[in-house]
Order: sequence, then structure tokens, then C-alpha cells
Amino acid sequence: MIVLPVPIPDPIVVDLSAGKPLNVFRPDEAFGGGLDGMGRDEVAATYTPRNIKAMRQAGLRKITYRLRTELGNQVWHWNPDGRWSDPAHAQGYWTSSDKPGAPIRLSHGYDLPRRGMTNDNANNAGYSRLDDGDASTFWKSNPYLDTRYTHAPARPQWLAAELGETKAIDAARLTWATPYAVDYKVQYWTGHDDWDPDGRWVTFPHGDVTGATGGVATLKLADAPISTVMVRVLMSRSSGTAPKGSTDVRDGLGYALAEVGFGTLDANGFHDEIRKGRSRTTQSVMHVSSTDPWHRAVDRDPELEQPGLDLVYRSGLTSGLPMMVPVGALFDTPDNVAAEIRWLKRRGYPVDQVEIGEEADGQYNAPEDYAALYEQMADAVHAVDPKIVTGGPSLQNAVADMWGPDAGEDRSWTRRLIDALAAHDRLKDLGFVSFEHYPFDDVCGPVEDKLLDHDALLDADLQRLRDDHVPAATPLVISEYGFSAYSGRVMSEMPAALLNADIVGRFMARGGKQAFLFGYTPNQPINQHQACAGYGNMMTWQTDENGSAKWPSPTFYAARLLTQAWSQPGHGQHGVWPAASSVRDAKGRALVSAYAVHRPDGAWALMLVNRDAKAAHAAAMTFKGADGHTQGFAGPVEVWRYDRSRYAWKDAGEKSRPVRDLPPLRLRQDGTKSVLLPPWSVVVVRGVISPPAPG
Repeated sequence: MIVLPVPIPDPIVVDLSAGKPLNVFRPDEAFGGGLDGMGRDEVAATYTPRNIKAMRQAGLRKITYRLRTELGNQVWHWNPDGRWSDPAHAQGYWTSSDKPGAPIRLSHGYDLPRRGMTNDNANNAGYSRLDDGDASTFWKSNPYLDTRYTHAPARPQWLAAELGETKAIDAARLTWATPYAVDYKVQYWTGHDDWDPDGRWVTFPHGDVTGATGGVATLKLADAPISTVMVRVLMSRSSGTAPKGSTDVRDGLGYALAEVGFGTLDANGFHDEIRKGRSRTTQSVMHVSSTDPWHRAVDRDPELEQPGLDLVYRSGLTSGLPMMVPVGALFDTPDNVAAEIRWLKRRGYPVDQVEIGEEADGQYNAPEDYAALYEQMADAVHAVDPKIVTGGPSLQNAVADMWGPDAGEDRSWTRRLIDALAAHDRLKDLGFVSFEHYPFDDVCGPVEDKLLDHDALLDADLQRLRDDHVPAATPLVISEYGFSAYSGRVMSEMPAALLNADIVGRFMARGGKQAFLFGYTPNQPINQHQACAGYGNMMTWQTDENGSAKWPSPTFYAARLLTQAWSQPGHGQHGVWPAASSVRDAKGRALVSAYAVHRPDGAWALMLVNRDAKAAHAAAMTFKGADGHTQGFAGPVEVWRYDRSRYAWKDAGEKSRPVRDLPPLRLRQDGTKSVLLPPWSVVVVRGVISPPAPG
């Protein structure tokens, strides 16, 4: 038996002097897991009875359903049964059936043949129709941004082309489809790259076009070439015309372009700097303000699967509780959204929160356009059930700054969204603001520094949201959290447990409403972003070669400590009180973090995270009242200790796996004694406190 040396006790002070907690939460609402879209054949392989049983052991009862189709420029056919607006040709605008029928175990996204974006945030296998070299295809903006649907003045729509490097530009060739722009401007970017804070859009000397009639327009934009890295077409008035034979009003709303070219024009003709191709690697990168959700039956993407809503609700993962349900925003229609809510209610599934869209800030669209679509989707939800709380947009990061194509004077995407909703008196429909929290893109380098830096990073993120005009009364939701958005070894080692405990503990102490763990489903180790990161993954369980949950991960055990030891399972109200350690490193960062809750059963629980990789610490816990009196734990306390003596990872590439995988050590000790915190450990201490001692 190894006996660890006991260090000199350091005080952990729980401050009760304010007389009220920092925050209150109910575990079955506050702590959850995220279920995301997957690749081909992965849904059936993942949602097995064995895997579902393993996942449920984490104790995360609230579920958020992530909408990967929204990241991939796709329309979600949440119900495979439904109707097309043009049923004779199996195309147009899709509305899934709201009539309960056969159980929905699998659903898919459908690619958009009028897509303008080169890149997306999902499989990234699509391409822009603006420079695919095919004049028979075209990009079209979203008709739901027209005045007919927004009941407000139509905002300009745009396309922007990255040139890859600085190019000399004095001409454009625009091949318009229908409807075309009557008034538009061709502009160049003055910055040295798309993120240059000093960059601005400037209209070419001859780039202001009015009274255009469509067709192929070859424009001499300047008398002499102008050097730039990016060109934009800003469209302000549409022809409002539809293709011959059209019977759908949406066909004539917005703008449509078949091909674009930017370069130089001389006596030998037009010299295009835009690369043409049908992939993101062969064409110049295009960005657009919005995309028409029109599509066809043949556009179904078999490589991207969403678990069926029946599959999720009937799996037991929701624990019979309401699930945070997603609806599309940028690439969907209000009719499809309303049908989804009607179907859920007719099926008898509980739903109290609806998240509208996902990572809208990462799609390079204008926040004002997202606001216009958000309002329509919120109206569709509330027309079915006005009691449902709508929110969003699951920001990629709490700091959501704009880039070149629609930067404007105010570069905060979030502030512009909030201001747009406020201007329309629609903040009442923003029942929560959701954002993702993956603090570290770099999963290499010194991990200990990252753990110690996280406190300041999360605090800055939360302050930034309030600085960006998110009202103080609007609940904040972490829609996804984890070490990084990119996989690596660190996610399958002890630091993942430490950071996840810190994320949830600190977020609750700072007033957070809900936090959802990403990587809830069992998975395999991969290397995604950096070779130096090694192999690992966001996952509660690692699977065997047959896809069955086999090894619980540090992420799993951190979740169990959160849901089974620190908090009291169920719906009881918990109070979060300020707690802090005096132990600091040379930079003033807390080596030990502390999170205190008062549970419904009367017990106090402290979750202590020792982020010191080299040294053990000891915690001497004190509760300080308003009158200066102090209290401590009375009698025995229960202690759960999870550290590197319980878990070890074998780094072996794709065959990496745990070689030691034990649950947290559980023991009882005298509550008046200090509690050992081994290096890199998560420790929960729980007991009752004594009456106040005379001060």
C-alpha cells in the first residue's frame, strides 16, 4: 500500500456572509449531455442497449439534440415522411409530416443545390455554385429574408470571393440567374487579410450599378487595377422576377447568380482570377449572406445521419424529461419548424426548450439576417405552444466577432444580434443565449498552464456576453463543452476530468443555467487537428472493436462525481456558494479551485480540483458567516477522490486505450481533518456542518 505524504493544510473558505447563494440550480435541468449527428451507419451502431445503459450511468439527465445538418448547409428532414412544395418533381421546399406514424429511428440532411458557400462546419464536402464552372447551376439568397416574410425593409444580400492572395482587380463578369439584382455594388476589401481590423469595403470607382437587367454583365470597375485580397457584390434591389412557369412566390424573392468572375479587362478580353471547380480545394473560396433552402429528393446526404427523434426519446436517455429540441434557422422553413413541434406534442413527448439554429455566427452570415429568421422560427414555435422557451444561437464561442464580408463598424456578431432583436421588440423571444465552450484550439503544449488559465478565460467569456448587450436576466446556456473542438490524447487523460469539473463548477458559480457535455456517446480515439496531440477523443466511454462501450473515461467519472456525489440527483434545488483556496502559483493563478453547494438533503458538498500536476495539497475547509463566526464539518465526511492512481492511458496511436481504469476512491474520514488532494485530482467532500463557533 502506498502512503501519500500529507502536505501542510491550506484553507478552503466557503463564504456564507452574503446570506444568499450565488446561484441556484436543479441537477436534472442543469447538467446534460449532447447528442449529435453522425456519419453513415453510425447511429444504429451507437444507439445499442449496451451503449445507452453505459451512457446513462453518467447521470446526465437533460439532453440537448445537436443539429449537424445546420452546420452542413443542409435542410433537416426530421421526419422522412412529408410533402414537397412541388410534389410532381419531388423538389422545392420541404415540410415533414406532423402526423405520428411509424417510429422515426433515423433522419437525414439534404444538400442545397443553390448553395453559395464553399466551406461549411460539418463534413465540408460541398461547394459553391458561384464558381463551379457550370452556368446551369446558381446560388440564390434566402427568400425568407424578403419583406414579404420579415415585414421589415429588406436588407442587402451579398457574396464575397476570397482571391487567395493579393490580386490586381479592375473588372467583373457576373452571370445572373433569376431573380437578378437591379441595383448592386461591386466592392474591394482594403485590409491585408479578411480579419484585418482596419479593413473596410470600398466600392470600385465604376462599381455602383443601377437599373441592371440581368444576363451576363462584364463590368470595367476601375480605370487602373486595384490590389485586394477579397471582392464583394452587395445587392440592394431585386428584379422580383421568377423563372418561366414558376408558381411559387419564393422563386422570385431574393437574388440569384450563376457564375462570378473577378480579374482584369483589356484588349485581349477578360482575365479571371477566380478558380473554377466543384470542390473546396479546386474553387476559390466563396461566402454568401444567405442560402435558399430549396432542394430536391436526390439531394439527400447519406454520409450524415441524425438519430431519429423517436429513437432518442424512447431510448431512455431523456429520462422522461423534456429535451432541448433543435429547429433549423438558416437552412429551413417556418412550416417545417411548426410541423416538428406539432409532431412532438402529438407524440406526447415533453418539450420545454427549443434552440433555434446552431453556430449561426460560424456561417459568416449577418446577425441581422439571422435575427430575421430567428423571429420567424420563434413565431412558428409559439404558434403551436406559446409556453415553449425559445433561444439560441449556440455561438461557436462566447466571443463572436465578425470578419470581412459583413464586418461593418460594429464587429461583435452577438451585440448586433441582440440589438436587432431589441429594435424589433423581440428580446422576449430570446429565452436563453447558448454558446459552445471549447477553450483550447491547441491541444499540444503545456497542459497544466491551460488548466490554470481557464478560470480567467471563462470569466472573460461571460463578461463579454454581457458587454455584448445580452440582458442580465437572460439565462446563459453552455450548449457544448469540452477541452477542445479538436480531438487528441489530452481528452482521454486526467486533464479532461479536471477541466470539465472546472467548467461546470465555475459556470454554475457565475450564474449559469445549464451546461451540456459534448462527446456523450461512446467513441474511439482519433487524431483530428495536430499530429503532436496524439490520439484521444471527447467521449464518456471508449468502445471496443465492435462499437460497444468498454472503458469508462475520465470524462465519464467527472460527470458521475458531478451528478452523484457533488449534487443530489433529482429535481431538488441546490444553492451555489462562493468558495476559494488561498493556494496560488507564481502568476497568481489558483492551483486549487473550489465549488460549494448546499444540497436539498441539508448536506454541504465541496468539489475541489487540484490543477497542480506535481504537488499534492491538503484542504482545511471552513464556513464563514456574516457575523464572523466560523463553522466546519461535523462528524465524518464522505470523500470521493479521482486521480492518476485510478486511471492511466496507453498512447498507442489508433490502438490507444486505458491500461488502468478504476472509479473514484470512496472513503470516510473525520470531518475536522484536512482532506488530501493528490496531484491532478478531482475530490468531492460531503457532510454536514457544525453549529457556528463563537467569533
